[in-house]
Formats: sequence, structure tokens, C-alpha cells
Amino acid sequence: MMRSFSYFALCIVALTMANWAVAQPKHGIAMYGEPALGPDFLSLPYANPDAPKGGRIVQGEVGSFDSLNPHIVKGRVPWQLRFLAHESLMGRSYGEPFTLYGVLAETVEVPDDRSWVEFTLRPEAAFSDGSPVTVEDVIWSYETLGTVGHPRYHGSWKKIASVEKIGERGVRFTFNTRDDELPLIMGLRPILKKAQWDGVDFAESGVDMIPVSSAPYVISDFEPGRFVTLTRNPDYWGNGVVPFRRGTANLDEIRMEFFTDGTAMFEAFKAGILNTSRETSVQKWDTQYNFPAIDAGDVVKSVIPHQRPTGIRGLVMNTRRDAFQDWRVREAMITAYNFEFINQTINGDPQPRITSYFSNSVLGMENGPATGRVAEFLTPFADELLPGALDGYALPEGDGTERNRGNIRAALALMEEAGWTLEDGALKNADGETFGFEVLISAGSSETQQIVDIFSSALKRMGVAVTVSSVDSAEYKERTNAFDFDMTWYSRGLSLSPGNEQNLYWGIEAADTEGSRNWMGVKSPAIDAMIERMLTSANQEDFLAATRALDRVLTSGRYVIPSWHMPVSRIAHAKELKYPETLPMYGDWIGFQPDVWWSEEE
Repeated sequence: MMRSFSYFALCIVALTMANWAVAQPKHGIAMYGEPALGPDFLSLPYANPDAPKGGRIVQGEVGSFDSLNPHIVKGRVPWQLRFLAHESLMGRSYGEPFTLYGVLAETVEVPDDRSWVEFTLRPEAAFSDGSPVTVEDVIWSYETLGTVGHPRYHGSWKKIASVEKIGERGVRFTFNTRDDELPLIMGLRPILKKAQWDGVDFAESGVDMIPVSSAPYVISDFEPGRFVTLTRNPDYWGNGVVPFRRGTANLDEIRMEFFTDGTAMFEAFKAGILNTSRETSVQKWDTQYNFPAIDAGDVVKSVIPHQRPTGIRGLVMNTRRDAFQDWRVREAMITAYNFEFINQTINGDPQPRITSYFSNSVLGMENGPATGRVAEFLTPFADELLPGALDGYALPEGDGTERNRGNIRAALALMEEAGWTLEDGALKNADGETFGFEVLISAGSSETQQIVDIFSSALKRMGVAVTVSSVDSAEYKERTNAFDFDMTWYSRGLSLSPGNEQNLYWGIEAADTEGSRNWMGVKSPAIDAMIERMLTSANQEDFLAATRALDRVLTSGRYVIPSWHMPVSRIAHAKELKYPETLPMYGDWIGFQPDVWWSEEE
């Protein structure tokens, strides 16, 4: 089923910069201009304020978990808990890029220069145990997350000069650096109950403590490694109070079941143990979603379009390792990767390729040489940029055959330029060393295994001594957190409102921070400079130019062998599970399922 997009799903290029008025309390905040929804809005435009309450959704996950704290590095945590089990001061609207509306906070206030931000808590705000959410809870949460929490919180905390309580319900964050996104970031931190963590080592917490929640859901049951159940809190403080929450959190129960592999999870869906399945394989969607429940109409297949960037998905090369420090070697790997054949083999109906990190969106780099503001931003770094950043870069294309001879020849030529020649069936350097590396994959992903098998076969024909190691999810997480791999599968979703998280993805500091998302180990002054420009742009034109320039540097860096992307999401679900006719521009994204879904018997 295809649905229409929201009127408020404004393309980011249409957003215009407006002068900030003198600081005054407001119901929402936007990076540029004013929020699309006024202070009297009734609900988000892609939520159904009349949705009935009740029912349950049962989702499947491949892997395991041994922690319920999603805000620290240690342990494996169901990723949904970060978004479902904790409330924040403000909430992101997925119908508008860079726009937040009040949740725990009744108002937000910023001055013209955005040197500070002040939030005023709603008097009704409370935790699931009935205790009020206080300014002390807010300050403790920010300081704890910023010092001993997950590294994703540390960067912004370092930019805080001071935090002070204002009156009974206000808290002000004053910044020590120019970063126009900081007022928004400060609105999105999870708020925890300070008293619950007294005498507890926050960074070491696992399944021994169920966090007290300020969100609509609480963890009601779990078994480590097997399932987690969240139950809607009928006494949630925001019922009838927070416009942002109207039409959301409609389901009485959210349950996550964990499986050793994707096959077992799909069989559980077919058997009715799960009642929703998000499918990423087009071929599987077309050929295997034909079981009795679908034929009977008890399960329906929904296709949900979106307008967000592709992000990056594919095989990442760890430049901390000698094998991948030379860009010509990385280009050789991209050239040898038989995308056209792999795409056809796995998908049947070929899907479009990811051509850059922000492709499929207005933020993506444009074809050909850099021009205008993009060229102006990149020129000071011309000496360090790799070929393609300024003059244009495009992925090599294969002939679609399994042998892919032309690309293999081109890849061998690149390897020879980098000092590796084919001798007696092996690629060797002047010292007689054989070129080889390990591909690390997480057990249970049949699609990744199939991709790697095809790719490694081509590499062996080139004389590369490649090995493939399939490990369980615990070892995979441990090794990737420590950057202990040569090449592995990598996926990073990107939004229409990129900001400080880009430093964690590919900033210089993140390259040496275990647990960060800079898996490729890139250390580029140009990348850091483009991120800084994004964060301090005074207008929309500069923001777009900085993001497109960043896209050029990342793509021409040849750190990831890109796979395909899905311009739509495919979700099969029980017929009772419904979602609104109006879709956010992000489509099926965080904040869509299960947030705005409901259960309704026909």
C-alpha cells in the first residue's frame, strides 16, 4: 500500500532562514526559521489523534542482549529501548527536518546568538513511579551521560560551559563554543531518575536494574537474550497534556523476540509468533511472502516511500590496518566488487545503488566538478583531498557478468600502482609478502554471507588471500567496538538534519574512541572542517554546501564499498495493525513503527 506524504513534509531546500527574535519561551524550535506547527497544534500531522488504544505488536530481532541500559558502551541492548523507554525534553518531528516540539519541556528559549538554551519543565512531568521529573534529574542526566555514558553524548557535553537551575522548573545550558545545533541537541537527551542511580555504577549496569521511565512505556518483563516486553503506562503523565504525544503510543504492549538468525525469525513470523516483519530483501519479499496467512488476508504487505538520504551501507575498510591505508587499494576493492551481479543475484529485481552518503536527497553531492560554495569550502584542503573530491567521483560499473573481467583487470592495475603484483597466483609486494585480509561478519545474516561469498570468490581470483570469519553477535560487537577487524559489514543511516553526530561517525577524535561509529578510522581535517561549517552555518545555502562538500570528501575517500538502498520500506504485518494515511517525509523511520501505529479489529 502506497500512502501520500504530509503537507508539512517540507523539503529541506524550501526552509528559509529567518532572523531570531529576542529570546522568549516558545513551544518548539527549528534550526532555520520557525516550526511549521503553531503553539496550538493538536498533534503531529502524521499521527492519528483519534487512534484507538489497545492491542500489541511483536517484533523480531536477530541476536541477543545482556543489558537494559542503552546509554552506555558496555553490553548488548535492544536498540529500541533508547527511544521507547525514555522521554526527553523535546521530541523530533519527522515531518520537518531540524524541528523539535516540547515533551517534558513546556517551553524552550534561545537568544539570537544561540549561546545558551533554557527549558522549562511541564508541571505535570513525572516518572513511571509517580515521582515528579525535576530540574535536578535533568542536570544529573546530562552530566552523567556526558561523562560516563555512551560516547555519543560526550562531544556535546564538552561544549557546555555551565548548567544552572532557573526558578523552580527551568534549566539553562550555556555553551562555550559556537554550534547552532546545540540548543536542539540539548532537547533530545533521555531524562533519567537521579535517585534510582544513587550508589550504582551507571557505566556497569546491565539487566540488574529496570530503569524508571518518564515515557509512555515501561519495561514490564524480560528474559536476557530471549525477549523484552514494554507495557503502555495507563498513568503516563503526558496523556491529554502533550500535543506531541497525541496519536502516538497507541499499543498496549510492545514485545521484542530475539532469534539466532534471520531464518528462524522469519519462520516465527509465518507461524504467527511475530505480527510484523520489516523486509530488506526484495527477492524474498517477492517470492517468500506468499504463505497462508497472507493468502487469507490475515497478514498484509505495506510499501512505504520516503525522502531521506540513503546513508551508507556496505563493506567498510578499516584504514587503521596496513592493508587499507592506500586509497588505490580501497579503489581496487570497490572496482572488484561485482555490484551489478550481486544485486541481480540477491534481489532479482535490481535495486538502485548508493552513490554517496547523502544520495537520494537534496543533501547529496552533485555530479561533476565541485562548483560555487562547495568548491570554495573544499579548495583550502586541495592538497589533502583524494582524486574525485574536487573534480568529481563516480563508482566504477561492472558488466553484470559473474566473471566481471574488465573490472578485475582494472582492480589489478590499481593494486600494481599500489605496489602489489600478481606472482604465481598471489598478489605480492617487493618484499614477497602476500596481500590478504579478514572479512568479519556476524553469524545469522544470510544476505551478508551471500554477498561476502560472491565478493571473496572474485578476490581470490585476483590473488588476494582473503578469509571470512563468522562470529556470534557478542564477539562481533566486542570486536567492532574495539575496531578489531580488517573489513566488515557497515550501515549508517543519515537524516535530513545532519549535525553533531557526524563527528561521532567520521570525526578525527572518534577515530581513536572505542565504541564510536568511525569504523573506517578516517582522520581528515577536511571532514572535520565541513562538519564544523554545517554546525555553524548562518543560512540554508551554506548548510547545504557544507553537507554536499562533506559528502564529496567521504565518498571520494573510498572507505566503504557501497551496496544498494531501498527507496521504500517493506513491512508485512497483521491486518489489525494500522498506520496513518499521512506519512512523514522520513517514511518508515525511528518514530514511525510502533510510535504512530495502532491496533484495530476489522
